[in-house]
Amino acid sequence: MLGKLLGAFIGSKIDKRDGQGGVKGAVIGAVAAGAIRRAGPLGLLLGGAYVAKKAFDKRKAGRPGTPRA
Repeated sequence: MLGKLLGAFIGSKIDKRDGQGGVKGAVIGAVAAGAIRRAGPLGLLLGGAYVAKKAFDKRKAGRPGTPRA
């Protein structure tokens, strides 16, 4: 279930970056979810860590008075 959620998150981010929408993000998200599932627990851990880091960076950038890298 977590792999499907992560795949959907990746797909939505690709669609937003692309600007066109459509099937591209959904397909890449599904492939990413399959790859994470096949990589096992380590792949799931690395994928979750990546998403957490991106969320942390986004939240940190939104705070006033923090230096941006």
